[in-house]
Amino acid sequence: LTGIPGLQHLHHWISIPFCMMYLVTLAGNSTLLCVIKADPSLHLPMFLFLSLLAVTDLVMSTSITLKMLGIFWFQSTAISLEACLTQMYFVHFSSAVESGVLVAMAFDRYVAICNPLRYLAVVFMSPLTFQIRRLPLCKPAVVDHSYCEHMAVLRLACGDTAFSNIYSLSVSTYVCTFDSLLITLSYTLILRAALSLSSPQACKKAFSTCSSHLCIIAVFYIPGLLSMYIETYHQKLPPHIQVLLADLYLLIPPAFNPLIYGIRMKQIREAVCRVISWRR
Repeated sequence: LTGIPGLQHLHHWISIPFCMMYLVTLAGNSTLLCVIKADPSLHLPMFLFLSLLAVTDLVMSTSITLKMLGIFWFQSTAISLEACLTQMYFVHFSSAVESGVLVAMAFDRYVAICNPLRYLAVVFMSPLTFQIRRLPLCKPAVVDHSYCEHMAVLRLACGDTAFSNIYSLSVSTYVCTFDSLLITLSYTLILRAALSLSSPQACKKAFSTCSSHLCIIAVFYIPGLLSMYIETYHQKLPPHIQVLLADLYLLIPPAFNPLIYGIRMKQIREAVCRVISWRR
């Protein structure tokens, strides 16, 4: 693993925001899980989805950040094929689960507002990783990336990669497009319900909540798809652009999800206060 091609001289500086985002991810998501577990009033579908999102964020961020920081700080670039495939599996697994959880949470919020007491959990994961295992890999085995990203590793294959390319692009596009459409539909229905509220303050609060949710969702979907298509169709662009996009869509949402979905919720803030008072 080369880290971020073309920016190796800046690795130590780049590691600072990456490390800070990881520490925020650990602190925020761990706090949410502890609070939700400790407070029985939060044992509801909405907060179970939030717990699953927190666990997924921890897995997704940890699967790439520790090795990435090892590259940036200690030039620990070597990785075995088994470790590479394991990392790749957890990246794709957690990304697919995160997408499904975001859909479930969007639908759950719509149901809770417009049609309570009916819930649907959607989890969609795609087995992209192990197609590479059957392909012979060429040498030198140098991955121009900061983690074992699927397309970057696929470039090392000597055999015919057409099927793997088409399959991975098709499945990733389907997951992102289908899930984002469901999320958009859910929030459209939520906003339509919010517009019917008589209180301007409640309407403004609904718009503020939905806009923050949609922004962090866009940060998850758009850079991920862009990095994948740039890797496939625009290889003349500077490689660090694709690598940074692929890094940020896996690092930013896990750091901000606890704030956007958790701390801003009144129930979570009240539960934090109750947990602190119990400990005292």
